[in-house]
Amino acid sequence: MKKPGRVLGEMLENLFAKKATSNYPFTKAVVDARYRGRIAFESDKCIGCKMCVRACPSKAIEIPLSAEQPAAAPIPEGSAPVPAKKKFDCIMSLDRCIYCSQCVDVCPKKALISTTDFELAHTDRKLLRLHYK
Repeated sequence: MKKPGRVLGEMLENLFAKKATSNYPFTKAVVDARYRGRIAFESDKCIGCKMCVRACPSKAIEIPLSAEQPAAAPIPEGSAPVPAKKKFDCIMSLDRCIYCSQCVDVCPKKALISTTDFELAHTDRKLLRLHYK
């Protein structure tokens, strides 16, 4: 049988100890710079190789051709036409993403970057499908 004095001592010790929890919703959490959060996309760097699509284990990435393509540059007299660089979009399904950052590691042009954004919860699943242009 435990002695009441022993329990009282334990209670007083924990009453004045430093808190083990954080005040999260009211105080923003500090996240390490190496944290793998939401994936961001920079369309001006993307070349459309779709290496990220092949590397994604959860099939959370789509790289379609953008509806808004840049206009071709004017052709100088006597030179061959140079095709304009194609523009690509990225559709990221955050409800399928497992935040492994394989897509970030495999991208040859670093068009995908891992952010420290971790507050991604929504009540509507449609809001978890991001279309980067």
